[in-house]
Amino acid sequence: MAKKSPNDVLKQIEKHYASLSPSGKAIAHYLQQNPIAVLSQSTSLIAEKTATSKATVSRFFRQLGFDSHQQAKDALAQLREQGVPVVAPSSNVAQHENEVRNLALTFDGIPLNTLKEVARLLASAKQVTLIGFRNAYPIALHFRQQLKQIRPSVRVLPQPGQTLSEDIIDLTENDVVILFGFRRRTRQFKYVLDSIGHCTTVLITDPTGQAYRNHVDHLLVSHIGSELPFDSYSAPMSLVASLCNLTYDELGHAASDRVEAITDIYIQMDELESPKR
Repeated sequence: MAKKSPNDVLKQIEKHYASLSPSGKAIAHYLQQNPIAVLSQSTSLIAEKTATSKATVSRFFRQLGFDSHQQAKDALAQLREQGVPVVAPSSNVAQHENEVRNLALTFDGIPLNTLKEVARLLASAKQVTLIGFRNAYPIALHFRQQLKQIRPSVRVLPQPGQTLSEDIIDLTENDVVILFGFRRRTRQFKYVLDSIGHCTTVLITDPTGQAYRNHVDHLLVSHIGSELPFDSYSAPMSLVASLCNLTYDELGHAASDRVEAITDIYIQMDELESPKR
């Protein structure tokens, strides 16, 4: 029997629900309410929880189109690898342990010379354009806010509610584009890459984005994986901080003079809370 696509477990329950036996429907109800049971529980335990038998549970998964319960487990495991929030059976690792691991993998995997080379690009570019979709957008926005304190002409795309084409058409070979592309990327991601090929490009991505290595000038892999349901973006944010600090060093007095000028305007406009308050 052909293997189902990774997101078929719950969809197959919906598809086949009407044809299930009363015992099969009891199993379906239980798994719909506890989808992680497919991963975390054995066939025997599912049978116990639903007052059925191991044979009935095995037959249930075959009715859904899977060869076995194990194949259904593999389907959900593939979902987590793609970034879908799914709890793994061993999701008992502390959050900070995941963060430390991701940070170590990220910075151990990127040579300091590479980070310095990207920082030199950020310091010397006529314009820096940061592009991020979905969860990558706030990272790109934070990157802009940091860079704007030390250099001019930094922008984030896409603007809320706007399309990209009008802005991409103005990019030239003098522009540096930082593109963020983490797993569960939008369909337009590869078309954006094709459209900015004439620029100097840096892709910040998770390991799945290494497939685009030949499409960009620099590729920085940042680890976001976790045994917990949601990916963590602490490593990409730390990578952004590192690049901004290195860019500050590259700009030298120009950066510190700009920071001082911005601070003066903060004071004049009374925009920030006073430490004395």
